[in-house]
Amino acid sequence: MADSLVHKQSAVRTILAGLIGNVLEWFDFAVFGYFSATIGQQFFPQSSPAAQQLFAFGAFGIGFFARPVGSIVLGLVGDRIGRRALLTLSISLLGAATLAMGLLPTFAHVGVAAPVLLVLMRLIQGFSLGGEFTGSMVYTTEQSSPLMRGLVSSSTAAGTTIGFILGSAAAWLVNAQLTPEQVSAWGWRVPFIGSVLFLLLGYWLRRGISETSEGVVAATLRPPLWPSLLGDWRPILQTFGIVAMTNAAYYLTFAFAVERRKAMAGSHGAEFQLANTMTLFVVLLAKPLGGWLSDLIGRRRQMLALNVIMLALIFPALQLMLYGTPAGFIWGQVMLAVPIGLALGMQGAMVVEIFPLRTRVTSMSVAYSVTLALAGGAAPFVSSWIIDTLGHPLWPAFYVMIYGVLGLAIMWPMTETNARRLDV
Repeated sequence: MADSLVHKQSAVRTILAGLIGNVLEWFDFAVFGYFSATIGQQFFPQSSPAAQQLFAFGAFGIGFFARPVGSIVLGLVGDRIGRRALLTLSISLLGAATLAMGLLPTFAHVGVAAPVLLVLMRLIQGFSLGGEFTGSMVYTTEQSSPLMRGLVSSSTAAGTTIGFILGSAAAWLVNAQLTPEQVSAWGWRVPFIGSVLFLLLGYWLRRGISETSEGVVAATLRPPLWPSLLGDWRPILQTFGIVAMTNAAYYLTFAFAVERRKAMAGSHGAEFQLANTMTLFVVLLAKPLGGWLSDLIGRRRQMLALNVIMLALIFPALQLMLYGTPAGFIWGQVMLAVPIGLALGMQGAMVVEIFPLRTRVTSMSVAYSVTLALAGGAAPFVSSWIIDTLGHPLWPAFYVMIYGVLGLAIMWPMTETNARRLDV
């Protein structure tokens, strides 16, 4: 059985197979975030402009809160059937929901059914992401040698940034080439429909990939679900400490801040969208560097240092993004883009290494999904709520800093993870 499923596979094939699904996943999430104001107008027209954006960010966050359910269901697929089956199923679900998103009728056509359908598609997308992102992290980490886990698994993280870059570029192109009326009427749909090309490419890349040897063994174990999740409470808590601040800072920087600045700039907001797209290339370059460095110096040591750096930079960076010149906006993003990229590039391998084999995909997916729902998906919504309620645009920085302090407290007593065997 194992011999028929596991065969030698090139590192390039492993990297591409892990990368492509996340390109599709995060292209969609980025496009939704960047068109949140327009989507709010189309699906929540009876609300004030501020409430429309808040509702749209709420729908954005709902996709993240569906991730824990997807992490359990798809995680069981990854642990009991195989990593390969999980990756094929998750990308198919997302592709169908994303295409449907671009074809949804608006409130003007079907009334209250429109926001209901919008939320349903977000739930399906979040459900699929609950297995896709962590499943691909497990797959790429297990398929790589111990000396290159950080570098190879960083491809998964790189896929998310490529998706964000393409989503940001698509949003900028639509806003730059169409009038505001055309964008509102139909232009926002174009990226969602066009993303079906990623689905076809992803299916082609993933057919025929080999199962990992750890995945073959895990499929024979089949331990009870809930006792296993309870038994993994320590790595689940450690996952929160490792990834919470980085992801909260990411969404504050590349979803909330750019939308807020565009709204403040009015008709001239396209320049901030373009600047955002350019800065994401810094994140993309930093991710493999972060994975490579963690292979050399240790992931715990690197993550502790990066948390401290982000704690020091988050407040002045947000001030530049919200109140600086366009050049200052770019510098504010770059200040955070480098440590965020370095952290995201090595976190995949680190989190995989702290979970035992028996229910690795399920437990890790639950931990990652809950953390992303709290710290990532909620960041734009919470940031908007903080500003609208408390009246201070820079206070969301303190929200991110809370996650940073908790992360330092959780990671400090941990041991290094680089040398841990993955077959136990």
